[in-house]
Amino acid sequence: MSDASNSSTSAYALPVSLQTLVDETQGQRDATWEGRQVLILNQVWGSLVLSREGGQVLHFAPQGQAPWLWMSSTPKPLPAAIRGGIPLCWPRFGDEASDIDLPFHGIARKMSWQIDAVDGDDEGVEIHISPAEAVDLQLFPRCVILASAQRLRVELITEHRGTTPVRFTQALHTYLAVQDTHSCRVEGLTGARYIDKMKGGQEADQVGELVIRGPLDRIYHSSVPLVLNDGHRRLRIGKEGSDSSVVWHPGVEGRPADVPEAELNGYLCVEAACTRLDPIWLPPGGQHLLAQELSLA
Repeated sequence: MSDASNSSTSAYALPVSLQTLVDETQGQRDATWEGRQVLILNQVWGSLVLSREGGQVLHFAPQGQAPWLWMSSTPKPLPAAIRGGIPLCWPRFGDEASDIDLPFHGIARKMSWQIDAVDGDDEGVEIHISPAEAVDLQLFPRCVILASAQRLRVELITEHRGTTPVRFTQALHTYLAVQDTHSCRVEGLTGARYIDKMKGGQEADQVGELVIRGPLDRIYHSSVPLVLNDGHRRLRIGKEGSDSSVVWHPGVEGRPADVPEAELNGYLCVEAACTRLDPIWLPPGGQHLLAQELSLA
């Protein structure tokens, strides 16, 4: 049962029911939230919630800090994916042509994942996950999640276990919590070429720093670290294995059904990705690492 009526609409807030589970946890435990099986950690360094459905980090907050990730208080029931946290879009992202006949954002975000290892202490934690069942593809994904009081790093590793080369795209579709979307500035994109999906794929160069004034859906050809500044907090967004940075917010007109109106401007998606601009061609026996690391700037 979702808790929209009880959730706080203040910036950086978790859904009340999820915050309650975190607050009631000492150390590490398994729990159920919105029908999902989740691993909850609440330790000296901070707190983290990981959903086995989708292999999705739902929450992260260093000790004494507000959440870095945003979560909808009214998620759709299974088998739909949860909106918020860091969905895994793999092995297809967006509407580009693909060698793999898969849904718009791939299959990873709706798969069941198993936790292979959790290694943690007072300094932080390292979690390894992989699909709970065999993936009917030549490609095999696994994830490594590293969290501490200073950073959150998510690594999506793809191994080719087949016999012919495969082309794929992917993204770490990160929902970052902000005070107000329209007060946000994304630093580091000046001069970068981008595809504007709100304008039918028109291409342009970024002039000055990116400020958010309305609906936005752009794929930037950029491999450099970015900084999200919402006027109250500056998050550095580093990455590896990616020459695309996606910046997305639906605006009022495109508000998804699972996002309450009062929560619409509490997030901005800034994503490390491999898109139509930089698809991955993986040979048999090959491996690719896509990583995104969040830290305070």
